[in-house]
Amino acid sequence: MGRHRTDELDGGYRANEPSPRRRARRGRGRVLVPLAGAVALAVLLGVAAFVIFNRDHDCTGGKLALRVVATPDIQPALSRIAGNYNKAMHSIDSKCVEVTVTKEAAARTANALAAGKVGADFWVADSSLLMESLRTTPAGEALPQIDSSIATSPVVLAAAKAAATKLSGTLQPSWAAMISAANVANVDGPGKKVRVLALDPQKNSAGLAALLAAAGTAKEAGQDKALVGALKELSGALASDSTALLASLTVKSGSKVPVGVTSEQAIYAHNTKKPEAPVVALYPKEGTLSLDYPVTILTKDPAVLKAATDFKQDLNTESAKKTLREAGFRSADGKAGTALSEDKGFTPETPAALDPPDTATVTRMVQTWSRLNLGTRLLTLLDVSGTMALPVPGTGMTRMQAINKIATEGLGLFPAGSEMGLWTFSTHLDGQNKDWKELVSVGPLAESIDGSLRKEALVKTFAQIQAKSTGDTGLNDTVKAAYGQLTKTFQEDKVNTLLILTDGAGNDDPDGGVKNPEILQYLKKTYNPKKPISILLIAFGPDAKKGKTQMEALAKATGGEAYIAENILQVRDFFLQGMERRLCTPNCDG
Repeated sequence: MGRHRTDELDGGYRANEPSPRRRARRGRGRVLVPLAGAVALAVLLGVAAFVIFNRDHDCTGGKLALRVVATPDIQPALSRIAGNYNKAMHSIDSKCVEVTVTKEAAARTANALAAGKVGADFWVADSSLLMESLRTTPAGEALPQIDSSIATSPVVLAAAKAAATKLSGTLQPSWAAMISAANVANVDGPGKKVRVLALDPQKNSAGLAALLAAAGTAKEAGQDKALVGALKELSGALASDSTALLASLTVKSGSKVPVGVTSEQAIYAHNTKKPEAPVVALYPKEGTLSLDYPVTILTKDPAVLKAATDFKQDLNTESAKKTLREAGFRSADGKAGTALSEDKGFTPETPAALDPPDTATVTRMVQTWSRLNLGTRLLTLLDVSGTMALPVPGTGMTRMQAINKIATEGLGLFPAGSEMGLWTFSTHLDGQNKDWKELVSVGPLAESIDGSLRKEALVKTFAQIQAKSTGDTGLNDTVKAAYGQLTKTFQEDKVNTLLILTDGAGNDDPDGGVKNPEILQYLKKTYNPKKPISILLIAFGPDAKKGKTQMEALAKATGGEAYIAENILQVRDFFLQGMERRLCTPNCDG
C-alpha cells in the first residue's frame, strides 16, 4: 500500500522521522509575503493604468450616435473611416461615439436642411460651389457656414481610352476647345468630329464646376457668344449623373468621338468596375476647378457637437487621408495616392487651379443656365413686300431667298420643345387694311399640323413664300398686332420673343396705319418687365442700314436688339446674341 499524506499532522512524514523541509517552508512563507505585496502593487498599478488609458474609452454611459450624411461618391470611404473610428472607442461624457454614414445628393440634403427636415448631425457635401449657389436662394439662407474641406477631386474632361488617341488632332484638352466643339453655331468646327456630353449644373456639382470653369475661360478669351452656343447645345445632351455619362463615353456615336466632363474620382470609380472600355482623364490646359468636399456640422446638441468635432479631427489624420486617397480622391492639398497613377490613366501631379469664382459669379452663371433652359416661344414676322424680290448683289439670291435661308439657319438652333409660329407682312396681305397673315400658328415644333410636324411645316412654308410685287411694308401695324397677341398669350415658363426678318426699309404704308411715334409709344406702354416679350430684329440687304434708327428704336423699346446682317453667315452670331440678351432680360442695358 502507498503512503498516505498527513500534511496537516506531520508534513506528510512519519512522526519519528525528521522534517527537513519545515525550515524551508517557513522560508517560503517569508518570501511570499513580499511577493504578495508586489503582486498587489502590480494589480493596483495595473488598475490605475487601465483607468488612465481608458479615460477616453469610457462607455459606461452607453453610446452616443453621430449621424453623418455624405454625397454618394465619398460615402463608402467615409464609412470605412467611421468603422475604424468606432472600433477605437472614442468617448464623450462617458459615452462611446458611434458614427453612421448615409449617402444623399448634396442638393437634396441642402433642400431638406432649408426646409428644417434634415436628419443628420454632420454633413459632407461634394462642393462649396454648390453650397454658395444654394446660399443665395431664399431657402438657402438657413444653410450653416462650412467648417473645412477633407478631400478634393479636380473636374476634368474624359474620354474612352481607346478613343483618346483619335482626339489629338481634333480636340486638345481645354475648356476653349470644349466650347468650340459644343457651339451649336460653329457648324464647321470640331463639333463635326466630337460629341460633348455634360452634367446638369443644377443637379451635379461637377457639372456646375465645369460650367464655371468654361464660362471663366470664355470671358477671358472673349468667347461669350460661343459659350452661349455651347451651353444651348449642351442643355440637350445632359447625362443624369457621372455614372451614366462615363458609360455613354464607350457608346459609339457614328464617326463622332464622345467627350465628357466629370470629376477625376468618378473616372477612378468607373474604372475599378473593370469595364470593357476604361476611361482616361484629360486635364484642361487652362487649369480647372475641383470638388472640395466641405464639412458642415449641423447639430446643436452639446454632447453630439463634441462628438462631431472629434470625428472631424479624425478625418484629418493621416490614416483617414490615406483611406480617401485609396478611393481615388486627393487630399485637401491636392496630393494624390497610388490610385491616381499614370498607368491608370491619370496625372498624379496636382493640376493647375483656376481662381475660384466669387458668390456673385456663381449665382449669375446658375441664373444663366436656368434662363437658357427655359422653353422658347417665338413668333416670326417675315417681310414679303415688293423689295424682297430684288436680287442681293454677289449672292445669286433674291432678298426673299436670303431671308428664308436666314430663317432656316435660325430654326436649327432651337430644340424640339420650342414653340414657334409664322406670319408674313406687307400691305393688304389678308384682305383690305390688314397687313399681316398667319401662315403657321404658334405652337410646339414637335406638334402635328395637318399630318406633319410644325417644324416641317415651317421649313416648307418658308421655302414656298413669294414676295408680293406690289406690296409695301406695313411693318408697324403688324408689330402692334403680333405684340398684342404675344402679350395676351404670354407663358411664364418660356422666353417669349417677337422675331422680325426684313430687308430693313422700315415702315412704308401708303394707307397710313400706325406711325413710327405711335408704335414706339404702344410698345413702351405695353412692355412689362415682369413678363418680358423682347423684339429681335434681323435685317439683310443693301437698304437695311437706311431703317437702322427706327429698327433699333423698336427693339430697344422692349429690351431687345436689332441687327444688320452683312452676309448670311453672320446670322448665326445674331441668333446667339439674341439668346445672350435673354440671359439679362429685363436689365440688359443697365
